Amino acid sequence: MRKQDMNRDWIATAKTLSQALPYLQRYADATVVIKLGGHAMGSDEAMDEFARDVTLMRQVGVNPVIVHGGGPMINSMLERLNIQSEFVDGKRVTDAETMEVVEMVLSGLVNARIVQAISEQGGRAVGLSGKDSGLIVCEHEDPRLGLVGRPTRVNPRILRDMADKGIIPVIAPLGMGDGGETFNINGDTAAGAIAAALKADRLLLLTDVAGVKNAEGDVLTELTAAQIREMVVDGTIAGGMIPKTETALEALEGGVRAAVILDGRAPNACLLELFTEHGAGSIIRKG
Repeated sequence: MRKQDMNRDWIATAKTLSQALPYLQRYADATVVIKLGGHAMGSDEAMDEFARDVTLMRQVGVNPVIVHGGGPMINSMLERLNIQSEFVDGKRVTDAETMEVVEMVLSGLVNARIVQAISEQGGRAVGLSGKDSGLIVCEHEDPRLGLVGRPTRVNPRILRDMADKGIIPVIAPLGMGDGGETFNINGDTAAGAIAAALKADRLLLLTDVAGVKNAEGDVLTELTAAQIREMVVDGTIAGGMIPKTETALEALEGGVRAAVILDGRAPNACLLELFTEHGAGSIIRKG
């Protein structure tokens, strides 16, 4: 019989699990909407890690809802098919031909990949889009952009039914118009609308930056909605961070308890944010 000595790594692991208890209790039966994009979708290893994390979340009683992007995959497929794109103010015009590719990539390739990754980790996931069961109804965001939509109504009943059955929804950011047309929706926007409809406890926006930074470049771990607005006005928040913070503020106005902009490149980012004292990004509260 081989004698087994305790080592520091094992003790540290046990201590981490013990310290997580109040957070596990805090998030029991909580709804957490996660916008998946960027680095977390960039490799099989990152995808497997993310899938393991959300499976663990479901196992300990959290109700994760995943909304994913897929811009780089769409761009790659359009290039392969030699479909030329027109841009207005830096945004791609989604015509009928482009929309076919968008739906194929988002609902087919990307969505199926995430569902499979979760299933391989022992989780139960079902893929759907905002078109299913009237989940997201849209209007034109800007007629110049074609079939790009802004959510006007969200019916989360199907998501609540899945949560009751222990199923993780994986949602492609597509929606239906009142006339039956299919709309492409920005992934952050779709996640924020779904989080508000569910009155989610948390909206986690995974990005490829460490979080919201001040003028000196330091990541701010806690902010209020008023502080976010001030930082946008004075230019501290700029570029691609503006639409993410706008999504966060709209979600808070819709009833989400808090939104977090966090670094999807960090290992186990979602677990660090939910189940540790220090978190993993910038948490934004209404005030």
